[in-house]
Amino acid sequence: MCALLVVPAAVVALVRLTGFERGPFVQLLAFTPYIAAWSLIPLLLMLILRRRKLAALAFLAVAIFAFTVVPRAFGSAERADGSSLRVLTVNMQFGAADPAALVEFVRAHAIDVLALQEYTAEAESALRTAGLDQELPFHQTNPLAKASGSAVYSRHTLVDGGVRTNPGQFAQSYATVVTAAGRRVIVESVHTTPPAHLDNLAYWRRDLNSQPRTSGTEVPRILAGDFNSTLDHGPFRDLLTRGYRDAADTVGSGFTATWGPYEGRHGDRKPIPPITIDHVLADSRLGIAGVSAHTIPRTDHRALLAVLNFPAA
Repeated sequence: MCALLVVPAAVVALVRLTGFERGPFVQLLAFTPYIAAWSLIPLLLMLILRRRKLAALAFLAVAIFAFTVVPRAFGSAERADGSSLRVLTVNMQFGAADPAALVEFVRAHAIDVLALQEYTAEAESALRTAGLDQELPFHQTNPLAKASGSAVYSRHTLVDGGVRTNPGQFAQSYATVVTAAGRRVIVESVHTTPPAHLDNLAYWRRDLNSQPRTSGTEVPRILAGDFNSTLDHGPFRDLLTRGYRDAADTVGSGFTATWGPYEGRHGDRKPIPPITIDHVLADSRLGIAGVSAHTIPRTDHRALLAVLNFPAA
C-alpha cells in the first residue's frame, strides 16, 4: 500500500526528467505542477512511518520536481532599454470569444499586436463591427471553419505576411511588424494539434517540431498562441532551445494558467484543474518586461499579455 503512494509520483518525476514521454504520459505531464505538490505527502508519510527505502524514493521524486518545476515561479521583469511591444494572444474557441470585450481589452491595454487562434469568418466580421480595425488597422488573417484559422492584427505596419499550415492542418498566420521607429519583429500566431487523443500525438510532436527557429534570422521573432503544451513537455522545451524564451517563465509567472475550468462558448466549465498551454515565446534578443493572463468572455482560454522590449538601438 505504501508503495502505491510513492511509485506513481516517482514515475512521473522520472518521465519529466528524462523527457521519455509516450502515450498517456503526454497528457498527464500537463498536470505536473499538481503532481509535484502532491508528491510531498508520500514523502512525509514515509518519513513518519520510517519506511526508509520508500522515503528515499519519495525524496528523489520531490527533488526532481524541485529542480524541474519550482524555478518557473522565480524570475524578474527586465528593464526596458529600447522601445516596447505589447503582445496579446487569444484562442477564440471556434470564433466564439466576445468581440466587444476583446476590442475593449485591446483599447484599454494599448495592445500593439494581437495573435488570434480558432479564428473564423464569423469572428472576423464581428471583430470588424466591434471596431478592431480602428484599434489595430493592419492585419494578416486566415479565417477558417472551426479551430483551424488564425490572424495577426497590429497597430503598426505589417509586411511580408503569409500563412503556414502545420502537419496537423492548423493554419498559422504570420507577418513582420514594422514600428514607427523602424524596429522590426516577425510575429506568428501559433496553434498546434492538441494531444487530447493518443492518435493525435504524432501530429502534436510534428507541429511543435515544425515551428521556425530564430537563429540565422536578422529580424527577431515572436511565437504567440495556443501551443497545447506546457513547460513540462519535452517537445516544447526543445522548441525553446531554438532561440526562444518563454515570457511567463522568464518573469516568474510560469504557473499562470490559461486553459481549463474557464467559462467557454456555451457557458460550460471543464472539470479539470487549470493548466498553462498558451504562451508567448520571445526571441532571446528581446527583453521581457511582464506577463499577465486575463478573462475574455465566451472562450475557455484566458488571454495572455506579454510586454516585450526591443534592444536599445
